[in-house]
Amino acid sequence: MSVAEMSALNEKASGRPVPRAGVLDIAPYVPGKSKVAGVATLHKLSSNETPLGASPAAKEAFASLADKLELYPDGSSGELRAAIGEVYGINPDRIICGAGSDEILSLISNAYLAPGDEAIYSQHGFLVYEIAIRAAGATPVVAPERDLMTDVDAILERVTDRTKMVFIANPNNPTGTYLPFSEVRRLHAGLPPHVLLVLDAAYAEYVRRNDYESGLELAATAENVIMTRTFSKIYGLANLRLGWGFGPAAVIDALNRIRGPFNVSGGAIAAGIAAVKDRGFIDEAIAHNEEWLPWVAEELEKIGLKVTPSVGNFVLIHFPDQDGKRASDADAYLSSRGCILRMVGNYGLPNSIRMTIGSADANKTVVAALRDFMSK
Repeated sequence: MSVAEMSALNEKASGRPVPRAGVLDIAPYVPGKSKVAGVATLHKLSSNETPLGASPAAKEAFASLADKLELYPDGSSGELRAAIGEVYGINPDRIICGAGSDEILSLISNAYLAPGDEAIYSQHGFLVYEIAIRAAGATPVVAPERDLMTDVDAILERVTDRTKMVFIANPNNPTGTYLPFSEVRRLHAGLPPHVLLVLDAAYAEYVRRNDYESGLELAATAENVIMTRTFSKIYGLANLRLGWGFGPAAVIDALNRIRGPFNVSGGAIAAGIAAVKDRGFIDEAIAHNEEWLPWVAEELEKIGLKVTPSVGNFVLIHFPDQDGKRASDADAYLSSRGCILRMVGNYGLPNSIRMTIGSADANKTVVAALRDFMSK
């Protein structure tokens, strides 16, 4: 019996519509918690949000749309693409905008994956990759990491005739590690030309390493590479849901054919244009992270906690495997002190917690709380 015939029988037997095979196998994405019952003052460091908020220019641009809410936005995000193209020196016609980079990732999967295809991502990669792959009816293939870093050889070893896509988060969330671009190029060189390499550079603006590149140049010169970016992190526009992708003209054309006609709101477009041009605000955010990222890591290591070296705006903290000192114990203790961090058991890291770099007060409060926790 064919899959279609089995599906038809299941629908008749259930007496209600039945999702296609594989949909109910998808584990829903669970965001970081944002509330703790009975605690008034909170430091929310669970979602890698910037402590600086959004650019004043972006706020003003967003507010300017208040008298135009009845109008549809620009369906092609033309002015935003032009602004991004001007800032990064790339062709706006090869840019696509979406409701966060999450939507771009889903569009890529829906355009290029089908049942029977495989897509590869690393062991502790962003959870949305598996969701997007399964939603397209394809099969996710996990490549093990080495020391919490993406392993190029492990990915290449898993390429088969069914492989159609590879996802790389660089830097990676939740580990904070990154691949030098020589390794990204080695990965690309080892892939068949029909396999699409997706470079997720959501945290690229924070990286201060001479051997790192976001993927712009490779996406500009290769026919099978697309890079995605977001306005949710350093730009502070997470509430507006705005992201973009840059890639070959043929790939962007395919994505635009299945993209919703007004998938980006006018408020997001206006705020995004102002935000991407506000270099002073971006520099301020970078400086804040450069000051507090090493401070947090050093202070946590002083109290006996292992911290994975990070190039993003967050750190991955590892806890002792002993009663009363595990990550779950620390999470409960931190919550009682008004500090909300992110448990990452669903990333295959059950005894670790991810901490966003927050305000000076938030960072100091978390470190003090964990110092008390470890001393008990």
